[in-house]
Amino acid sequence: MMRNDPIKHVFIWPAVLVVLAISIFPLIYSLTTSFLSYRLIPPIPPRVVWLGNYATLLQEPRFWSALFTTTLIAFIAVGLQYAIGFGVALALNARVPGERLFRVALLLPMLLAPVAVALVARMMFNPTMGPLNQFLSKFGLVNLPFLTNGHWALACIIAVEVWQWTPFVILMMLAGLQTLPEDVYEAAELENASAWQQFWGITFPMMLPISAAVVFIRLIDSDKIMDTVFVMTGGGPGVDTETLTLFAYQEGFKKFNLGYTSALSFLFLIAITIIGVTYLALLLPHLEKRR
Repeated sequence: MMRNDPIKHVFIWPAVLVVLAISIFPLIYSLTTSFLSYRLIPPIPPRVVWLGNYATLLQEPRFWSALFTTTLIAFIAVGLQYAIGFGVALALNARVPGERLFRVALLLPMLLAPVAVALVARMMFNPTMGPLNQFLSKFGLVNLPFLTNGHWALACIIAVEVWQWTPFVILMMLAGLQTLPEDVYEAAELENASAWQQFWGITFPMMLPISAAVVFIRLIDSDKIMDTVFVMTGGGPGVDTETLTLFAYQEGFKKFNLGYTSALSFLFLIAITIIGVTYLALLLPHLEKRR
């Protein structure tokens, strides 16, 4: 039983205040800056424009293109990660031969730095000297524009995201599968239920809460993708693969347009919040049925 000792506040509150100061001050400063026309290079004195930066962004085709690209990468990549990760987790949970070796090997991509993975992928997908195109040329096929065509470049980025972060889904789903009660499956076998019926009638419904959490975590994380895109394509060709975070980087750290970048960051926050709330609202009725 926890003691109601006032001395505990002496140790807790300093840490709480420091955390709040570190997190809230930048948020308030950034929100304030978003209402200003504020550029460092060339130096322009701050001038209040209120919602001017937001209005300019909402009329900017580049913003909507970056938002669409970010959403497209996130939804396709996370969907593939979940489908592949769940399938591999089911196989590992079935005690396939060499299960322990597969567990270690499959988790290695997640332990690598995204920048290192992107550098290797950039070399692999090089349109002229990459190993993939050299392999295709052995069969008399033409070089594919992996990173010089917008659609191909998006597909390559999604492939790298799936390769690196599917292990996270595997790890979480496997942990969930190993907590499922075995007596339910034994009863299903007595009823002569097939493996497919057991999956849709038992496994999938019981794994729905952890599936929702895994997809939500990966969806929010994928919306923040920047390092992989920055290294592999730099947002190109043109702005075909530019994401919102990369757009903010270009405006903030290359053009030093602080007011515009702050407004962009808050619009990004609003977009992620809308996606997250919509996702949870659509999933909540199904989760309520599991209670």
